[in-house]
Amino acid sequence: LLAAVVFRGIRESMWLNIVCTVIEISGLALIIVVGLPYWGSADLLEIPPAAEGGPEALGPVFVMQAAVLTFFSFIGFEDILNIGEEVKNPRRNIPLGLILAMVSATLIYVAVAVTAVSVVPWRELAAVPGPLAEVARRAAPWFPEIMFVAITIFAVANTALLNYVMGSRLAYGMARQGLLPQALGRVHPDRRTPHLAIAVILLLVIVLAMLGDIAQLASATVLLLMTVFVIVNSALVLLKLRHGEPRGGFEVPIAVPILGALVCLTLLVNRVLGGDWRAPARAGALLAAIALLYALLRPSHVADDDPLLDEAGESTGAPAE
Repeated sequence: LLAAVVFRGIRESMWLNIVCTVIEISGLALIIVVGLPYWGSADLLEIPPAAEGGPEALGPVFVMQAAVLTFFSFIGFEDILNIGEEVKNPRRNIPLGLILAMVSATLIYVAVAVTAVSVVPWRELAAVPGPLAEVARRAAPWFPEIMFVAITIFAVANTALLNYVMGSRLAYGMARQGLLPQALGRVHPDRRTPHLAIAVILLLVIVLAMLGDIAQLASATVLLLMTVFVIVNSALVLLKLRHGEPRGGFEVPIAVPILGALVCLTLLVNRVLGGDWRAPARAGALLAAIALLYALLRPSHVADDDPLLDEAGESTGAPAE
């Protein structure tokens, strides 16, 4: 279903994203509202004792591994950049949208976390399979539990939709630069979407979904994402130090990418050395496959008939529909 929506067009994809987001935020807002009377009942700075495997037993490794997990909550924000050609006034709207989205999401995440441990003691919360459903069951027993199942489905679908749109555009762009087979750079004559890239990603997603343990796949995704963040932040440092480099539409102090690269690298190394080996092994296998693919498909062409570019080589904006 998601593949069909993404094939249909960016406008339809964004409308579905809006619907899913409204439903998702409504569920989280409900958790926060019904849990507000419980705020102040829990010690938010309580640390598990050493006997329970808390930080006193494991040191900074415990906290850093927990920090790695939070990266999965922020997957999707970087997807905004991959639809830059389909955004009106991207120089202004992309940085604005990116920053506002991250700030808003962070505030919501913190409020939900405070609410959860205030309503349900953290020891009990860690043992239940559906933490937010348990919070709603205790704080709002009148709310149908099946509704939270539906909200969860929309939330997962929303994340999948955004990554699907990003992945198809990323494959399209890489194909246009010779980094992937040229066929993936084709655009459907009517829908103006990269239909072959969408179909290939659908097959890949089906295979990955059938591998079994979604938690290990999520952990591997986090490791790959942090690797990307290290590379991107390092690249920004080099660009800012390069003599004569034109200024961008949105600039940050050089300390920001330096700290970003160092923090991500520290978390990445800590996760690889101090946790379960299965997720790093899967991430390493994917990186090896990427390196092999790059070795076989070195940039050999750059298409000059890009349907999204006009005669002057400027972006024409979004596909029509």
